[in-house]
Amino acid sequence: MKLRDFYAKAIEIGIENDPRGTETVRDELEQARKKLDSLTGYEKEFFDREALTNPYSDSRVLNGSGDEEVRTAMVGIDIDPSELMLADRLRSKGQKLDLVFGHHPAGRALAQLHEVMKMQADILNRMGIPISTAEALMDDRIRQVERRLMPGNHMRAPDAARLLGIPMVCLHTPCDNMVNSFLTRQVETAAPKRLSDVLDLLYGLPEYRDGAAAGSGPSIVLGAKNRKAGKVFVDMTGGTSGSKDIYRSMATSGIDTIVCMHITDEHRDEAKKHHVNVVIAGHIASDTLGVNLLLDAVSRTAGHAIDVIECSGFRRHLRE
Repeated sequence: MKLRDFYAKAIEIGIENDPRGTETVRDELEQARKKLDSLTGYEKEFFDREALTNPYSDSRVLNGSGDEEVRTAMVGIDIDPSELMLADRLRSKGQKLDLVFGHHPAGRALAQLHEVMKMQADILNRMGIPISTAEALMDDRIRQVERRLMPGNHMRAPDAARLLGIPMVCLHTPCDNMVNSFLTRQVETAAPKRLSDVLDLLYGLPEYRDGAAAGSGPSIVLGAKNRKAGKVFVDMTGGTSGSKDIYRSMATSGIDTIVCMHITDEHRDEAKKHHVNVVIAGHIASDTLGVNLLLDAVSRTAGHAIDVIECSGFRRHLRE
């Protein structure tokens, strides 16, 4: 499978598993086309034309022509110049290595991370929160994340990949969509009655057992094992943490328990005010689950398993 096909299939799979639904994603792509048509001058020159076909601003091919054949990939949650130096060292020792695949964004994908956060408003709306409320609360948070990202040196890893001649890709939201849809189905099937049942569900998955073995397993940060789970919302996608002011609306819409990757103290304090239970599944374990699910799906298209070299917190678990 060529790199461009690997990447295109990953984006397609991300869209298929997008919690907003494919109709909403198609509308977003259409809005991008309309925006491009309305631009002039430097705004049109530097418009990210990949947004016309890829709704995930945090996922990009960071180095490579696309013609590279991908059979063996070094896969990690975070890829920095140090991991790329490791990849180069492995190749110098004779290790076959066609691609470095990172989950967290780098390069332009990191600089544009805030753009993908807009999807959170639509996700919250599908959970019963008015879209006007969700968009208003998310807007300030998106601008905050944009300002935080502005000073960053985003090109360190892509530049290292270019200098070393290593194809590199980052796939963030497509993987997060995978874990979000997978755990949502698991919750719907299991219908956990208490928070202890939610923990049992998570500990039944190898990625979360790996997390526990490494000292960062699933845990309840608000609530207790014997508390009733009620309506459970799986919150695993949308770039990064949303607005801390959303918990009042969540409680009003009937959400009793949130299962998420991580939570800040500010967000936890707000959830506590509104009596929302919070189960932390674990950040790296959840990311690993999403990457594994995506690799499984892409491998089915390729007709063969993609050989994986594990690094940077990632552990491969095949489900098929």
